[in-house]
Amino acid sequence: MSKGKTSFKAEIERLEEIVRALEADDLDLDKALKLFEEGVSSLKSARQLLKDSELTVQRVLEEADGSLGTDDLDI
Repeated sequence: MSKGKTSFKAEIERLEEIVRALEADDLDLDKALKLFEEGVSSLKSARQLLKDSELTVQRVLEEADGSLGTDDLDI
């Protein structure tokens, strides 16, 4: 998978594929380690995308009324 700009949904879908592959009985150790590394990378990317989205929501709320209203967010 190319690590350009991806979507949160794409990262989560890839993580699900990796988990299914890692649960397979016929996976050799080298392949499992490569998939694990890719999974960690996808997880980091998904977390960053989520964090960026949360910051965008905070900025929008701040611009809407001039004050930061994160009390209403479940962050």
